[in-house]
Amino acid sequence: MNMNKSDLLLEIGLEEIPARFVLDAANQLADRVRELLTEQHIGFGKIHVYSTPRRLAVLVEEVNEKQDDLHEEVKGPAKKIALDENGNWTKAAAGFTRGQGKTVDDIYFKEIDGTEYVHVAKHIQGRNTMDVLINLKEVITGLSFPKNMRWADFDLRYIRPIRWIIALYGSQILPIEITNVKASNKTYGHRFLGQEIVIREPKEYKTALLAQHVMVDYEERKAMILEQIHQLENEKNWHVPIDPDLLDEVSNLVEYPTVLFGSFEKEYLQLPEEVLITTMKEHQRYFPVKDESGRLLNYFITVRNGDANHLDNVRRGNEKVIRARLQDAVFFYEEDQKLSINDAINKLEKVVYHDQIGTYKEKLQRIKSLSQYILQQLPVSKEMQEHTLRAAEICKFDLVTQMVDEFPELQGIMGEKYAVIHGENPLVAKAINEHYMPKNADGELPETEAGAVVSIADKLDTIASIFSIGLIPSGSQDPYSLRRQATGVVQILANKGWNIDFTALLKESIKQTVKFSKRNEQEVFADMFSFFQLRFKHLLAEKGIRYDIVDAVLEAPIRDVKSLIEKAAILDHKKEEAGFKENVEALSRVINITKKFEEAIEIDPGLFENETESQLYEAYQQMKSQLYETDPEQYYQLLVRLKNPINQFFDQTMVMVDAEQIRNNRLSLLKSLSNLIGGFAQFSMIIVK
Repeated sequence: MNMNKSDLLLEIGLEEIPARFVLDAANQLADRVRELLTEQHIGFGKIHVYSTPRRLAVLVEEVNEKQDDLHEEVKGPAKKIALDENGNWTKAAAGFTRGQGKTVDDIYFKEIDGTEYVHVAKHIQGRNTMDVLINLKEVITGLSFPKNMRWADFDLRYIRPIRWIIALYGSQILPIEITNVKASNKTYGHRFLGQEIVIREPKEYKTALLAQHVMVDYEERKAMILEQIHQLENEKNWHVPIDPDLLDEVSNLVEYPTVLFGSFEKEYLQLPEEVLITTMKEHQRYFPVKDESGRLLNYFITVRNGDANHLDNVRRGNEKVIRARLQDAVFFYEEDQKLSINDAINKLEKVVYHDQIGTYKEKLQRIKSLSQYILQQLPVSKEMQEHTLRAAEICKFDLVTQMVDEFPELQGIMGEKYAVIHGENPLVAKAINEHYMPKNADGELPETEAGAVVSIADKLDTIASIFSIGLIPSGSQDPYSLRRQATGVVQILANKGWNIDFTALLKESIKQTVKFSKRNEQEVFADMFSFFQLRFKHLLAEKGIRYDIVDAVLEAPIRDVKSLIEKAAILDHKKEEAGFKENVEALSRVINITKKFEEAIEIDPGLFENETESQLYEAYQQMKSQLYETDPEQYYQLLVRLKNPINQFFDQTMVMVDAEQIRNNRLSLLKSLSNLIGGFAQFSMIIVK
């Protein structure tokens, strides 16, 4: 049966939403509308998501005029409960049918697993869509945002005050009211270039607002900005590096984008390039301009929220603002150079890192101590050790500079610049910058050994310190970005391939916290180890390692990150080879039979009763003697060689005999072997078919 369909338009008009929240909010609105229509069995077509800083909107094509009729079969009590001994309907049967809007005359029986049950068939007539769409009020008020506010005397907490609502089904206005705002078919164009307009049909929405200088499609605004930037590039022979995050933000700051350029005095180019770019991007949301060779020019590109009229006035206004910003930057840069590194370090004695942990100067001491421990595990020259320790003891000095105070994102970068100016070795200066790396999950890793060592020491100290006072991340709460820092440690260790005992490294970082720790070292270590295990799990999953193999290798002691990755990769590669299943089953058999064996391990070859015991013992001794000179691939091959001695042992030997001495001797042999096997992976966790 053909059903009439109409388009649905829902628009929430708001005061300006922060750019970073616009897209998520619009997509959430679309998801909620989709869920409502789906749950209410209302057919619909394509969904369009629209958004600007002042509106969130969804247009749904071809929404059915009524719900689908439902036909369902409802199961009731068993037949023996529904009928009494005389074959009459019981109260249970009558109550069931009454609850379903039926009578006992509608009952029929169906057999399920050998038992007959009462059933009735129901036909539920679909309601008119207009009646159901009243629930869009709950869709609107149910949206969640990272930050909310209240206004006037309303109880509703929302991203920004609601100023108008369009709720149209076809040409009909839905009777919705929120915070004294009644839904209508009226919307508003650009704040300065548009006016109030009436939307008679949802399909008019996009075109009607474009006539009022509002581009409601985010992707179209973004494309328009890029197109205009490329036009300028071609006209001026410029190269404009496009920061995707900045482009997204600017696209969500405007309703009608017009690109223009401005300039500033060339003498400001004497500032470090990072300072210029940060000033333009972070403070003004400008795109920096370079020539075709990549050299920064004294121009910028900005995006106006409006048309191309009076652009010269807009340009002059932006130039005035950027000039003032750059004058400040010059002042900061010159003043900071008057501050010696030693004076800066002394200032850190009064800068509190955390009120329960201490100052930044104390943190520097811990970073240096932990860096020294890491260096002792590495084959590096004496000169490299000196450079690394110098970087460790001064790596935070730029935190007291005026430039970093104004632009916190330049920490490390300015440290490198100022360190070079003050005559520090270039390697030391670079390590100061690199010790903040990686700055995000996909961020650049330290290139130098010194930078990598100090970065690991800094991050481990942060994690150990915060854990030691009991502030462990939970759920989505991670105010100190400990997950990101732990991921950084794992990424650096994996990238460098250093043979550093990871367990010992964690314990050393915890020792540094003894002066302020509120917990014992064992508790902190247990929590930190579990915390890092999740980071390892994520790292291996990103490398495409199968989940059961990831779990298996993480169940083994973690010696170093390099070998952990190699073991997982070996098992993941070998899983498709012939004989893998048999190898895993043999090794798992040893692990499984000794899981509950708690006795002290004492192997007496004199108690062996058959040749297979002696052969397995000999195989164990050989493997034990070779194990600590092997890499993970050789380790795996040693384990594979155990398959035949293990199978022959179990074929010829009963382990759980009545004689306690013989039984414990055999379990001791198997437990010793299990410990060696478990050092590679918990093979019993690997799924084989």
